[in-house]
Amino acid sequence: MPKKMIKPGPDLLKQVDRAFLDYGYGGLSMVGLAKACGFTQRALYYYFGNKEDAFRAVIAWHHVEDVELAMQAGRSVRTNGGGALDIFAEVLDVRYGETRRRLTHSPHTVELNAEAFRRCRDLMIRTAVAFQGELERLVIDLQAARLLKLNGTFTPAQIAQGLADGGRAVNQSLPPIAHDDFSARYRQTCAMVLYGCAVMPKRK
Repeated sequence: MPKKMIKPGPDLLKQVDRAFLDYGYGGLSMVGLAKACGFTQRALYYYFGNKEDAFRAVIAWHHVEDVELAMQAGRSVRTNGGGALDIFAEVLDVRYGETRRRLTHSPHTVELNAEAFRRCRDLMIRTAVAFQGELERLVIDLQAARLLKLNGTFTPAQIAQGLADGGRAVNQSLPPIAHDDFSARYRQTCAMVLYGCAVMPKRK
């Protein structure tokens, strides 16, 4: 009968996260990961069955935390009198920008990003669906509060999808964006999605 795993707390997950940022995925074994976290290898196995389990646990933890922090940040901007563009720009900056800023200073950014897509795609899809649901509710709420007036061309769900797609695209931009330019790019993306950037010419 397999042993029951202990759910890792945020302190351990932070240590695991730091280890992957410092050494990369391929540069760590369970022995190295345990040492980096101040655990014996045997003790670490009470929390994770293998290195991939540890990596997935960190990704899942960050995704949940980033979505929660993003929505809190949006509420704070709204409370302080910010408009719809301010609110959405802040939400995207926290949700997606914090991920990029964490990775920016790691020499293993490209590898870790590739491993996340390879090993955690199911987690990423689940979080994307949940976050887009939050954005859809926010669009509806801001419209009800008259902070946003929709023209009927797109549904709140489609607008949420566009905002989320835009945030992910900013993170994958080529050439890469300097870490201090992410906030401006998220705001630009939100403005394009919310207010458009062209007028269709009239046909003769």
